[in-house]
Amino acid sequence: MSREESSSKAVTVRDVQLLMKKKEEIEAQIQAYYEVLEDQKGVGMNEPLVDVEGYPRADVDLYQVRTARHNIICLQNDHKALMREVEEALHQLHAQDKEKHAKDEAEARAEAMSQTLPQPFAKVNAVTPGSPASLSGLQVDDEIVEFGSVNTHNFQSLQNIATVVQHSEGKPLSVTVIRGGERLHLGLTPKRWNGRGLLGCNILPLQR
Repeated sequence: MSREESSSKAVTVRDVQLLMKKKEEIEAQIQAYYEVLEDQKGVGMNEPLVDVEGYPRADVDLYQVRTARHNIICLQNDHKALMREVEEALHQLHAQDKEKHAKDEAEARAEAMSQTLPQPFAKVNAVTPGSPASLSGLQVDDEIVEFGSVNTHNFQSLQNIATVVQHSEGKPLSVTVIRGGERLHLGLTPKRWNGRGLLGCNILPLQR
């Protein structure tokens, strides 16, 4: 398997467990070779294998010591490489968990929002700058779910909104809209201004 294939493959907990098992096996082998050195007069990794006169030591098995030392060095390199693999696998596992958690969270949030957002009955398709609607923060494409006493359940025609506006001149109205998938509450006061009407916006009913 190429590096590209292995890096694109999702890491599982099982993969990490296998790597950890391999790590323990290498550590056991290293320990076994250290015990061989210990048996050979405790020569360790660095003690000289010649006597003071430069002759090979007769009190130790030179072949066994050299073999054990060589194998320890090789195994320590394997161990180092394996630890890097373990670290990378754990990092990938963590990243996958994080990604899955973020995805689950986003899906749950989207589902919760679709369940809690009421059905809009009208949509804003024009807002004149400087008008009462514009000053209230109303924007084009806002979907209206509540306009004063008018809501999804009692809305029949735009006449309902016109009646509420006429009766509320100079008084703040509570308007609830859906914008970008979020519910927003605005305060809109219908009043005379230098443009037409009391709002300065155009509202279209939504087909249901």
